[in-house]
Amino acid sequence: MTYDVFRLLHVLGVVLLLGNVTVTSIWKLYADRTGDPRIIAFAQRLVTVTDWFFTFWGILLLIVGGYGAAWVAGMDPLREDWLVWAEIMFAIAGAIWLFLLVPIQIRQARMARSFAEGREVPAAYRRLGRLWIVWGSIATVPLVAATWIMLRKGW
Repeated sequence: MTYDVFRLLHVLGVVLLLGNVTVTSIWKLYADRTGDPRIIAFAQRLVTVTDWFFTFWGILLLIVGGYGAAWVAGMDPLREDWLVWAEIMFAIAGAIWLFLLVPIQIRQARMARSFAEGREVPAAYRRLGRLWIVWGSIATVPLVAATWIMLRKGW
């Protein structure tokens, strides 16, 4: 019973995390393509909001559920090769998110406040937006790889 609860938390975490990073990138990309400063500023604000509501809690549930399930099942998550590889993939994605994507988001959010009232969107914002999409896509690959490892071996 306890194992099933932890596994459910883990799966919910994966759904929240992968769902949010995928959907957020798509609607932000489309918002940026409108060229409308108000829509772009609104979308940029929601990137921050959804990161706190979905990405953060997804990560927390993923970690608590994953380590909890491993502990209840009598596994050592630092010694089982398949778990270690999934953790490495998760850490790679997390490092990209923390050290590249978050700083870009912060810079874009500050810029977006200045053009939220309809002023022109600066070229620097657009350059950062392209970097955010590229690095966000790259960061999603190890998350999908970790999910594949877990599904392939863990179930």
